[in-house]
Amino acid sequence: MILLNNQILFYGAAAASTFIAGVLHLAIVPMFFNKMPTNVTIFFIISGLAQLFWVIPLIKRWSSIWYYIGIGGTVILIILWIVAVPARGLAVSELEVAIEFFQVVFIILCITIVKEITATRLDLKNM
Repeated sequence: MILLNNQILFYGAAAASTFIAGVLHLAIVPMFFNKMPTNVTIFFIISGLAQLFWVIPLIKRWSSIWYYIGIGGTVILIILWIVAVPARGLAVSELEVAIEFFQVVFIILCITIVKEITATRLDLKNM
């Protein structure tokens, strides 16, 4: 059981990673406000706020469905970025690399948390 001794570390790191990615998404808006179309600005605001919201299910340890939704949403954000930036041959900035890094960390930690929750439930069920 990986998380048994390190629950605070895993949940805290997952919450911190999505929080940082959310803040960085929101930071893009004022940096490029005049250069972005309105729909792109709205996309970054919604993405950033959603990632900030996801701190709550992690800290409060809501049900696994919230982790699955968070993982899925973050995977979609990564795919959209890949299609919109590197796949089109655009330059990748340090800010984008940082956002993608924290999103990948979030996904890995949430998958680990979900696996641990599932293993714990199975262990309790088999007792």
